[in-house]
Amino acid sequence: MSETRTIAAQTLRAGAEALAAPLPALLAGAEHLANTVMFGEHGRRRAGLGDTFWQYRPALPSDDVRSIDWRRSGRADSAFVQDKEWQIAQSVILWVDQSAAMGFASAPALPSKSARARTLGLATAILLLRGGERVGLTGLRLPPRRGAAHLEHLAELLSQDEAADYGSPEAQGMLPHSRALFISDYLGDIAPVEAALTRAADRGVRGALLQILDPQEEAFPFDGRTIFESMAGSLRHETLMARDLRDRYLDRLAARKDHLASLARMTGWQFHCHHTDASPTAALQWTFRALERHI
Repeated sequence: MSETRTIAAQTLRAGAEALAAPLPALLAGAEHLANTVMFGEHGRRRAGLGDTFWQYRPALPSDDVRSIDWRRSGRADSAFVQDKEWQIAQSVILWVDQSAAMGFASAPALPSKSARARTLGLATAILLLRGGERVGLTGLRLPPRRGAAHLEHLAELLSQDEAADYGSPEAQGMLPHSRALFISDYLGDIAPVEAALTRAADRGVRGALLQILDPQEEAFPFDGRTIFESMAGSLRHETLMARDLRDRYLDRLAARKDHLASLARMTGWQFHCHHTDASPTAALQWTFRALERHI
């Protein structure tokens, strides 16, 4: 093999390993976290509500060809699958903010908000899958399913990054009367959160809002000349007196938390704030309990 081909092969391998590296790390971390919560593997399993037809929906690339309703599909230009009532009752839809803002960590010893959010989201999915639930992602990215291969697909999608400064939850893909978990710092525009929760409530979806914050975002320990810049670099603010901003910032943060809690109450959801310097186990226990079904 020539030197050029050798270098090209080494470059390709290095690129492939770098691309694949986050997936096993995320999955292993989530598995480890899930194993710290002793609910029992079958503690959530319930009898289904039957095979009653609920609705047709367009087939997605990830849908098994065996699930396609060919009779219904034959009357249209695209393929359709059937959602069953028992599938909906045992379905949980996740949205984990994968935007640039979530990449913040104030100290090397702390995980980024993104790492903590993705690990908690995937660990919650692991516990739900162990209990017989179906788990999917919002925005029709991945329909609710079970199985080891499905978990790996979840981990793969949750390992991807988004370029936007702040993320927005999507209500699309949330099945009527299912459950949902949204995980974010919720420091961006609140309007998409309000819209998603309102639409979810209209469809009878109940769920949980988990806010992930870095401890520095709670303390605002800045003084003197400070440059504040968003993680994606699109927002920038420089001040010579950062301390003078502290009270206004903390008031706005408290108001944002109160607003999120109020939104949750009005829509039948639950709200909790978790900090990256705290143990993730307590947050995982909260999310798991918040998604408990009461039939």
